[in-house]
Amino acid sequence: MFDVIVIGAGPGGYVAAIRCAQLGLKTACVEEWINKQQKPALGGTCLNVGCIPSKALLESSERYEEIAKHNADHGITVDGLQIDVAKMIARKDKIVSQLTGGIEQLFKANGITWLQGRGKLLAGKQVEVTAHDGTVSTAAADNVIIAVGSTPIELPIAKWLDTRIVDSAGALDWETTPGKLGVIGAGVIGLEMGSVWRRLGSEVVVLEAMDDFLGAADRDVAKSAQMQFKKQGLDIRLSSKVAKVEAGDNGVTVTYNDPKGEQTLLVDRLIVAVGRKSNTAGAFAADSGVQLDDRGRVVVDAHLQTAVPGVYAIGDCIVGPCWHTKPRKRVCWLLSRLPVKSRTSIMTRFRGLFILTRKSRGSVRPKPN
Repeated sequence: MFDVIVIGAGPGGYVAAIRCAQLGLKTACVEEWINKQQKPALGGTCLNVGCIPSKALLESSERYEEIAKHNADHGITVDGLQIDVAKMIARKDKIVSQLTGGIEQLFKANGITWLQGRGKLLAGKQVEVTAHDGTVSTAAADNVIIAVGSTPIELPIAKWLDTRIVDSAGALDWETTPGKLGVIGAGVIGLEMGSVWRRLGSEVVVLEAMDDFLGAADRDVAKSAQMQFKKQGLDIRLSSKVAKVEAGDNGVTVTYNDPKGEQTLLVDRLIVAVGRKSNTAGAFAADSGVQLDDRGRVVVDAHLQTAVPGVYAIGDCIVGPCWHTKPRKRVCWLLSRLPVKSRTSIMTRFRGLFILTRKSRGSVRPKPN
């Protein structure tokens, strides 16, 4: 019997588990992630195929571009400059391994039990864990924190296909630079990935269905950011709604409609970055008591508690944007609701939108009550 079981070990889950253990609660954390080396890993999307690896590639690509295009202004020239994309990917993988391994060490240091496998909440705050070998076990706790995160949205007209049509995770592992790259979605993920491969030599076209660029951001910031991205070489096409995607021997053909009518775009590879959805499929038994909304998100009250007393949810699986900063900020607030020896509370009044490509752009706006 545990005081707390956390389901999910992403930025919300692992922080919650560590803090609970530090505050004297007997804690377990359920995590199913298997990394590209086919080993169990903590850290969730953010550390494995999200924030951390994308920033590693952004740094590598920025260094290359600085030498290739900007050092000459300072009287510095380099002959025989080459790109070793495979080595960049290897460096990125090493950084990911170091950080996820660090979380594992923190789990051990704080006495957290890592239950490896897929977690499912049953009735009575029982958690079923299906291990990777198929064996099933059950654990119970006084409190359960749901932090199952989110997954990329796959378009029915653009199904993932080998290395040609990929989500953001797939775009982190290409070992050659595509000649022409298409990106569906001009959100944070699409712009980051587009920036990486544009710097490494790709011609990048970004298709965005909305009329406004970065609709969630402050308008002045969005306008400035759009100018910067265009200056960097991204071809951003707004009001461009994708109708069909076909993969063939010559590449991927994207058919889309803009104000001028039907258009076609032929690219070597395509990134689909149209958003993320809550990773709640199969996470709850029918009699668990947890309620989901029409988009599969966990319904919580103002204190992050579900319809079941003692069961809470944080992060991407509840209402709100899928940002890695959101669950971390909610952890302290959530822990003020649990029976710990020392209490901390936090009430976020503002939230920021950050796009990390080269020069960071930030937007701050009041958080709705």
